[in-house]
Amino acid sequence: MNGWQAKLYRDDAVVLRGQKLGESDRIITLFTRRHGRVRAVARGVRRTTSKFGARLEPFGHVDIQIAEGRSLHSVSQVEAIDLYGKRLSDDYPRYTTASAIAETAERLTPIEEEPALRLYLLTLGALRVLSEGSHATSLVLDSYLLRAMGLAGWAPALADCAVCGTEGPHRAFSVPAGGCVCPECRPPGSAHPSPATLELLSALAVGDWPVADAAEAGPRREAAGLVAAHLQWHLERGLRSLPLVDRGPRAGSGTQTGPDRGADDDQRTIDGDRV
Repeated sequence: MNGWQAKLYRDDAVVLRGQKLGESDRIITLFTRRHGRVRAVARGVRRTTSKFGARLEPFGHVDIQIAEGRSLHSVSQVEAIDLYGKRLSDDYPRYTTASAIAETAERLTPIEEEPALRLYLLTLGALRVLSEGSHATSLVLDSYLLRAMGLAGWAPALADCAVCGTEGPHRAFSVPAGGCVCPECRPPGSAHPSPATLELLSALAVGDWPVADAAEAGPRREAAGLVAAHLQWHLERGLRSLPLVDRGPRAGSGTQTGPDRGADDDQRTIDGDRV
């Protein structure tokens, strides 16, 4: 014995996912406010008598106490702040969208315990808005992906030419080139999205929800394709959850897909808390 003792710390976190360990335990992947992405064993949470098993379901916002371990940390306490997963689990489009958000957050935090406050706040805010059903699920996802790519340094150029910087707007869009491109820099095979699609992409990138919510179905589909292609170009491998996302016309349970109800009164964005 060398007298080593586990250190405890508290943090608030978003539960990204869990995986089975042994007969009754689970390894929980957490995205914490101050400690970045953390993995910790939650012992006994798969037993029906577990006091906090339900609090560690995916997409929940929790206050958690973690005991640092030599190889893997342990969850010692957890309190629910808001368990968004309960409101998302019975709605397939919103559940698959939340899964894509959680997987993106995990992929964009490759180093464990490296703080990423802005991405944490963005992820928390996206799950909150998704659970409220105040915007179409596809718009929430695409806004999240665009802003998450911006934090990673991969934001597509939507105004000036991605290659030479010539002032736009430009009609061609090339994923390998980095976004919108001018006629002189346009590579073969570039897409030619409609002006409405480019307007929607710009709105989603900055959280202009009145403009985004008013977009028609065609530009929404075209924008979603460009966002997904741009993201997966920069990742070493594609997101497993993205092909499962239901991008149907629904905004969420009982939510309209047109302009947001009371948009003038509700200017919250998916950024969550302000940095």
